[in-house]
Amino acid sequence: MNSTSYTILFLEIFFGCFSIGYVVVYCILGVKSFREIKKYYNHAEFLNKDILIKSNNSRGVSVVAPAYNEGMTIVYNVKSLLSQEYPKFEIIIVNDGSTDDTMERLIAEFDLVKINFFYQQKVPSAAIRGHYKSTNPIYSKLLVVDKENAKSKADGVNAGINSAQYDLYICADVDCILRKDTIAMLVKPFIESKARVIAAGGAIRLSNSCEFREGMLYKSHFPKNFFARFQELEYIRAFLYGRMAWSRMNGLLLVSGALGIFDREIVIEVGGYKKECLGEDMELVTRMRKYMHEKKEDFRIVYLPESLCWTEGPSDRTIFLRQRVRWARGLIQSINMHRDMMLNPAYGITGMVVLPYFLLFEFAVPILEVIGLIVFIVDVMFFGVNYPFLITISVAVYFFYAFVTLVSVYMDQLIYKQYSNVKDMFTLIAMVFLEPILYHPINVYASLKGYYQFFTKKEKKWGEMTRQGFNKTE
Repeated sequence: MNSTSYTILFLEIFFGCFSIGYVVVYCILGVKSFREIKKYYNHAEFLNKDILIKSNNSRGVSVVAPAYNEGMTIVYNVKSLLSQEYPKFEIIIVNDGSTDDTMERLIAEFDLVKINFFYQQKVPSAAIRGHYKSTNPIYSKLLVVDKENAKSKADGVNAGINSAQYDLYICADVDCILRKDTIAMLVKPFIESKARVIAAGGAIRLSNSCEFREGMLYKSHFPKNFFARFQELEYIRAFLYGRMAWSRMNGLLLVSGALGIFDREIVIEVGGYKKECLGEDMELVTRMRKYMHEKKEDFRIVYLPESLCWTEGPSDRTIFLRQRVRWARGLIQSINMHRDMMLNPAYGITGMVVLPYFLLFEFAVPILEVIGLIVFIVDVMFFGVNYPFLITISVAVYFFYAFVTLVSVYMDQLIYKQYSNVKDMFTLIAMVFLEPILYHPINVYASLKGYYQFFTKKEKKWGEMTRQGFNKTE
C-alpha cells in the first residue's frame, strides 16, 4: 500500500470511530433525557402552579420583548402577552427604533403617554427616547420603551433589563404566543431548587399553520411549508431529546432567545447581552456559567419539557438560510470567545464536557461530513469504493438519526398529544425519513457558509426576518 492508500484507510477508520462515538453520545443523551422528563412529571405537583397564580407573595417577573417594525401584528401580540395568568408581572415592549408605525399603533391602542422614568443604564444599550405608560387601568402592567435602533436584538433586551422593576425577567420574541401559565411554569424552578437557579427555559413550537384564538392556541396543525415542517422536527428533537438531557446533567449552554427566564442580578453582573454576538443567547448563558464557576457558587440552569411558546419559523429559503448562517456564526463565535474554558477543570462540566461536546458534535460535524464526502469521491475515482464499509456506516448513521427523531416524536405525542389528526401524524413520520436526505444538506451548507463568514470576517450584520403572522380565528 502506498501513502495515499494508508491515508484513505486512516480516514475510513477515523470516520468509523467518530460515527460510533456519535451514536454512543446520543444514546447517553437519550437515556438522560428520558429520566429527566420522567422526574419532571413525577414531581409536577410538588409545587402546583395554581399556588403561584393565586399567591400574593409570588416573585415578580418582567417580560421583555423587543419589537422592530412589527406594526402589522404588534397590538394583537401585546394583548396576548398581557393575558398571562400570574399575579405579579409587567410587560416591557421595547420599540427598537422601528421605521414603520409600530410606536404609533401602540400609543393609539393602549392610550400611552410619555412619563418621567428613573432609568439606570446598568447594562449597555442605545439611547432611550422615552418611557410610556397607559392612562387606561386595564393596561397598567404595560411599559413601552422607545429607543434608538442599534441593529441588534441584544441591545433591545438590554434596554428592557435596565427598565425592569423585578429581579426575574423573561426574554421573549414579541411575536411569540405564550401559554397563559407560562410565567408561573418558568418561575417554579427558582422556588423549588435548593441550588440557585440562574436561568430556565421551556419547549418552543412552531406556529406555522396553527390557529389561534384570543391569544391562545386553538388548533395545532403540522406545518404545510417545506422548511417549517423540518424545523418542527428539529424543535421536537432539540427540546425533548437534547436540552432535557443537558438539564439533567446541569450542562445547559443554551436557553432560547425566543423564551427564557433569567436571574436579572446575575445578568447585570456579567454585563448583559453583547450586541456584537450573533448567538447572543448562547454567549450570555456561557458567560453566566463562567461567572458562577469562578464564584464557586452552586447553580442550576433548568429546562421544562412543557410546550409554553409558539413562534413563527422562517418559511422562505432566503430567510431560512440567513437565520441558519447566523446561528452557525454565533456558535463558533461563542466557542471562540470562551475558548479559555475548554478542557479547564476550573469550569466544571462546562469546560470539561459541554464545550468539548459543542466543538466536536455541533461545530465539527458539518465539516467532517464534507470531508467524508470528498474521501468517498476520491475512493470512487482512484481507489475503488469499499462498499461494505460505506453501506454499513451510511445505513447505520441514517437509521440512528431517524431513530433519535422518532423517539423524540413518540415522547412528544405521548406527553402533549399535539396532533390529533392522523394525517398530520403520518406526514410527521414521513418527514423523519426524508429529513436526512432533503433538509440536512441545506443545514450543512448554511453551517459551512456561516463558518466561512466568521473566519473571513464577512457579513457581520444580524439580519432581519420577515414574518407572515398568525392564523387567528374569532
